[in-house]
Amino acid sequence: MSTVVWTQWDDLTIPEGIIGLSPANTPLESADLSAITFYVPSYMGGRAALEKTLHMPNLSVLQMPNAGYDDALEFIRPGMTLCNGRGIHDASTAELAVGLTIASLRGFPELIRAQDAGLWKHARYQSISDKRIGIVGFGSIGQTIAKNLSGFDVEVIGFSQSGRDGSITMDQFDTYLPTLDVVILILPLNDGSRGLFGAKRLAALKDGALLVNVARGPIVDTDALVAELNSGRISAALDVTDPEPLPEGHPLWKAKNVFIAPHVGGNTSAFEPRARKLVEAQLQRISAGINLENIIVNGV
Repeated sequence: MSTVVWTQWDDLTIPEGIIGLSPANTPLESADLSAITFYVPSYMGGRAALEKTLHMPNLSVLQMPNAGYDDALEFIRPGMTLCNGRGIHDASTAELAVGLTIASLRGFPELIRAQDAGLWKHARYQSISDKRIGIVGFGSIGQTIAKNLSGFDVEVIGFSQSGRDGSITMDQFDTYLPTLDVVILILPLNDGSRGLFGAKRLAALKDGALLVNVARGPIVDTDALVAELNSGRISAALDVTDPEPLPEGHPLWKAKNVFIAPHVGGNTSAFEPRARKLVEAQLQRISAGINLENIIVNGV
C-alpha cells in the first residue's frame, strides 16, 4: 500500500512515491480520509484532531506534533504505530520553564499589576542565584532546561525513573525534595506520575519553595495545591493545569503566589521549522525502509 500522509502543511518536502495531503486538498471535516496511512494532527488541534483517526481505517502511523502523547493512547489500534514529537519543543518549553522560574522569583506578576495600576512599588524579590533546582523528568526537554540554567549560579539536580544522563532515580526523590528551592516538572503523564505531587509532597516542599509545572496538569493535585498556595508557604508557576482550560471562577485563579500561563510552552515561532524537519525526516525513513524515530507504540 502507498504511503499517504496528511499534515497541516501543503509544501512539505516529500519523497517520491509518497502522497501528500493537507487541508488545501483534503479538509478533515468533509473529505474521504480512508486512504491516509500517516497522520500528523494539526498542532493545538486537541481531541478533535485526534478523533479524525476514527475515520482513517488504513492509518498505520500516528505522528504527534508534541512530546506529550497521553491523550493519543486511546486512539491507537492494533497494528498502529505512535510516534511523539520528541525534540520539537525542547527549546520553547525549556525557555518557558526558565522564564517562569525567573518571573516568579523576581516578582514579575506583581510588577505588571503595579504597572497596570500606575503604581511605583519598590520591593525586594528572590534571585535565581544560589538556588537548588530540581528538574523532575530528565528527558530531552529536562536536559535542555538544565543546559539553559547552566549559565546561572545555581545547583541543578535531575530526577528520572532510569537515572540516565547523570540524573538521580525517582526512588530517592523524596529525600531531596525538602532541600530544593525550585522544583520544575517536565515528565510525561502516566499512571505512575498522575497525582505525583499530592498533599504529602506539596507539604514536604521547603518554606518559600517554587513549584514550576510545564508538564501536564494532573501530575499535581489541584485542590491540594490551592490549599498550600493559600497558606502563603510556597509559590507556583503553571503552564498547565487540571482541569484545562482552567474555567472561569476556578479557585486556582485567585490563589496566592501563583503565576498561570495558558499552556503556551511549545507554541512559539520555534515550533513550525522543527516540526516540519521531524516529519520530513520520518517520511524519508519510510521511503528508505528505515525504522521511524520517537516510537512510543510500535505497531509492527
